[in-house]
Amino acid sequence: MHCPFCRHLDSRVIDSRSSEDGTAIRRRRLCPECNQRFTTVETTMLMIVKRSGVTEQFCREKVIAGVRRACQGRPVSEDALAQLGQKVEHALRALGRAHLPAHEVGLAVLGPLRDLDEVAYLRFASVYRGFESLGDFEAEIRRLRAERKLASPEDSAPEDSAPEDSAPENSAAEKWAPVPA
Repeated sequence: MHCPFCRHLDSRVIDSRSSEDGTAIRRRRLCPECNQRFTTVETTMLMIVKRSGVTEQFCREKVIAGVRRACQGRPVSEDALAQLGQKVEHALRALGRAHLPAHEVGLAVLGPLRDLDEVAYLRFASVYRGFESLGDFEAEIRRLRAERKLASPEDSAPEDSAPEDSAPENSAAEKWAPVPA
């Protein structure tokens, strides 16, 4: 490590501490040439391999920006987005690999986003999984309802108890139905 003061080629580590989340190491160093002290922070690099084969460093902000677009107009706070970004990064680092395909980043986003906001999840999943028809949306909604029913059967009973044929009095179909001439 070069000394930032005198540019000497060597330095001595006098103290090392792990960061709170364990993703970085803070080292206090001493230059043997000028006796100045300085701090370095070492982190592991998580590289993402895109479909084109290009490799770039993982950026939590890019994940948050993509999720922010899916959450547009939804009651999701910036703090919740930051926590989601942290969860995604933690899940990716837990895989224990330095190079990950971009596809795995998307997979890591889907779970926490589904827990955060189901509408935003559907928006993100429709782009990520390439939904091409209403049938794709319907299948995903059925899967979400089935998962919710398995998670808490007593909570989902009232929602599913209404027959599909019955519509609320002021349904969107009634509001926008064409008026006969």
